[in-house]
Amino acid sequence: MDGNRRYAKKNSVDTSAGHYKGFDKLSETLKWCLDLGIPEVTVYAFSIENFKRSKEEVDALMDLARDKFKSLLDEIDQINEWGVRVHIAGRLSLLPEDLRALVSKAMLATRHNNKLRLNIAYAYTGRDEISRAASHIVDGVKNNELKGQDIDSELVSQTLELTEPELMVRTSGEVRLSDFMLWQVSNTVLYFSDVLWPEFTIWNLLVAIIHFQRYAPPPKEAKYFSGEKQKFFDKLEDQRLKQLEKYVSC
Repeated sequence: MDGNRRYAKKNSVDTSAGHYKGFDKLSETLKWCLDLGIPEVTVYAFSIENFKRSKEEVDALMDLARDKFKSLLDEIDQINEWGVRVHIAGRLSLLPEDLRALVSKAMLATRHNNKLRLNIAYAYTGRDEISRAASHIVDGVKNNELKGQDIDSELVSQTLELTEPELMVRTSGEVRLSDFMLWQVSNTVLYFSDVLWPEFTIWNLLVAIIHFQRYAPPPKEAKYFSGEKQKFFDKLEDQRLKQLEKYVSC
């Protein structure tokens, strides 16, 4: 979702106003995706590298996230009625304690929904996601949950927080991945749009989908795992759930 700052400059408003407009556009886009029957949407909201921006801008982005997640929790009955599952992918330990608790509550409150999964990459980079997955696999081997010969590309893919996307859209005319889902995009259709994210419309989304329909590869076969590997994944998911509960209780 690129172009919030350029939108603010273009319209002579504060940078924070551009970011607020961008989050409003996300809500609108999710409604389009629900109407279109798209089962999973992943958005890149905040990179670990964004912590290097000015303190004023980082604080404003944290305040924006607080505001939006509080609103989400206030409307949790509507979110659950829509069947939206919220998942925050990233290094949550880097977030302020109160924001960690808010995003954890949102994930716990929606974890049983299955109509649309919304992944929000926050305090995230693709390289960090890969390194955390590698650390989990190393721990699995040390704890005799996995064997060396179990380690392959499919195991790594399943250990990552984010699944492989079919279509990736980047707005604002930038034509690079910026450390987003680096492992997962080997078979992904890429679509780059010149429009700034706050100005993104349903027509821009439909053009991206038509582009996908033209270039989409054949679907991959579903992979099934042995009992031992599945136990490893189940334990990893249980650990993540317990960590969220810990963040909420702090």
